[in-house]
Amino acid sequence: MPEADLSWLTWLVFLPAAAAALLLVVPARWVEAQRWVALFGAAGTLSVSLCVAVGYDDAVGRQLGTTGRPGHAATARLDSRADFAAANSAKAVPEYRSDDWVARRPWIDRFDAEYALGVDGISLPLVILTALVTLLAVAASWTIDKSVKAYLVLILLLESGVLGAFLALDLFLFYVFYEVMLLPMYVLIGLWGGGRRRFAALKFVLYTLVGSVGLLVAVIALYSVDVRDFVPQERVASEVADLRKRNPTLSAEAAAEKVEVHTFDFVTLAKAGRAVMLILSGQEERLAAKTDPRDPAGGAQGGPVKLFAVGVDPAAAAARLKAQPICTPNMQYLLFVLLFVGFAVKVPIVPFHSWLPDAHVEAPTPVSMILAGVLLKLGGYGLIRFAFPICPWAANELAWWVGLIGVVGIVYGALVAMGQTDFKKLLAYSSVSHMGFVVLGLASWSAGSGAQYWEWGVGGAVFQMVAHGITASALFFAVGVVYDRAHHRDLNRLGGLYEPMPAYSGLAAVLFFASMGLPGLCGFVGEFTVLTAAWNYAPGLAIPAVLSVILTAAYLLWAWQRVYFGTNPATKGFPELSAREAAVLVPFAALAVLLGVWPGLIMRWLDPSVAGWVENLAALKL
Repeated sequence: MPEADLSWLTWLVFLPAAAAALLLVVPARWVEAQRWVALFGAAGTLSVSLCVAVGYDDAVGRQLGTTGRPGHAATARLDSRADFAAANSAKAVPEYRSDDWVARRPWIDRFDAEYALGVDGISLPLVILTALVTLLAVAASWTIDKSVKAYLVLILLLESGVLGAFLALDLFLFYVFYEVMLLPMYVLIGLWGGGRRRFAALKFVLYTLVGSVGLLVAVIALYSVDVRDFVPQERVASEVADLRKRNPTLSAEAAAEKVEVHTFDFVTLAKAGRAVMLILSGQEERLAAKTDPRDPAGGAQGGPVKLFAVGVDPAAAAARLKAQPICTPNMQYLLFVLLFVGFAVKVPIVPFHSWLPDAHVEAPTPVSMILAGVLLKLGGYGLIRFAFPICPWAANELAWWVGLIGVVGIVYGALVAMGQTDFKKLLAYSSVSHMGFVVLGLASWSAGSGAQYWEWGVGGAVFQMVAHGITASALFFAVGVVYDRAHHRDLNRLGGLYEPMPAYSGLAAVLFFASMGLPGLCGFVGEFTVLTAAWNYAPGLAIPAVLSVILTAAYLLWAWQRVYFGTNPATKGFPELSAREAAVLVPFAALAVLLGVWPGLIMRWLDPSVAGWVENLAALKL
């Protein structure tokens, strides 16, 4: 019987690409049919994502049970499930489970790259957000009339790339999906954008390539790490046997010493990174201590930590690890900086942000929706999934500086947004400010009794990504609605929209206030939890972030007044929202309210996974 979770996750990633392939055979003159094929393909992807959510929720619910704090169950952690799946697939007769929502298959044997997909409470909300925003962006694309087939194909291929990046457990596979997104976005901006579209597209590509090169260097460096002591020893034995077949004169001991195992598996690399942190922080004895068998993935604060594979001598394994370049402060700093910069460009973090306003201004409205709602989240997700777990020592050492970068982004983005007269540019700099909260939440590294606050920070960072994805996508669409009628985005020439468009103005008000962080709406939850964590970690970082809330309210309220209040003969005759436009805006506004009054809708997935993520890292710090 096929592995069910493998089938579901594969369909989730490649259904948009399959819809794009179907579009290619639709005759060019059937424009309306092309739009419906793309819409049904995006709707089918959203349906599959919701099925995955139900299956994951059921599986984790059964594994966690109803007793105890759910975040402390090893089965809720993606790394534990992925590690168990790797051990099973290393057996002579591989064992695959259909209920762990982790799937592994060999892909490129020469490099040990795997087709490895997995989902947890951190990636699942972002996957659903991607599917939802893409569906609504396709609906918003109904007015696109230039090369419709090519446009829709690129939108769907972009969705496949994003979903693959959110679900990949293999660094090489992640990098492939990460790069797949580059070409569709470049073409979408360069061909369907505004007057300076070529400049904006080129700037987007150059900035992204700078980050990608840093990421590629880090991936290559990580692949060079010998992880033989962190993988199932059946695999090492197989490598030894193969080596002795090629060199019959080698003894078993000599062959064992020569064998090295290299991998792109982020779970294995994260285990190596945690071991490096214990060694560099003078806690090597915790690697050799006997671990509580009830906690197979890690230990309590200051207690033993089981990272090496079963059957490995901890002292010998630690010695082998210390002999490698990765177990040096300089290499840890270098790898973390490379990963951080690689993902910072996508967040975007100041000073790697300047491509974003140009891209937003020139991109068509549906592409801006995807760019703000989905693509920016890949940077934050990469920091959570890869940068911090793989290089925890450097992340801990540089945490305050990372938090400072986040605060600079928050304040700088808000200040620059206040000076904008282009509606889209204002929202672009608003995105820079809001995504700074994500970086600040991740950087609020606390241990011991303060680990609870770090959970709040990381959970708030993910929630902020989801909330910003909803509000930013909706607000960019709201700008597109105005542009379709006024044919400009100058805030000084707009105004008086409430009179001819009351329904549109009401929905926009909900989204403006949600972006502002008003209690009861989605933007408040993530910002509040991040600020609470930051205050516990470093009040000096939290204070300017808290004060920036005033700046955010100032520029958003000012923009709201200039666009919707007063009277304006130039806008008096604008028609109200069409049924299609309402079908796009209403779901966004409803979600902004729903997640504000019921954040548990996402937190039920998020809390156990974030708690496990924090447990793995906070336990390393004394």
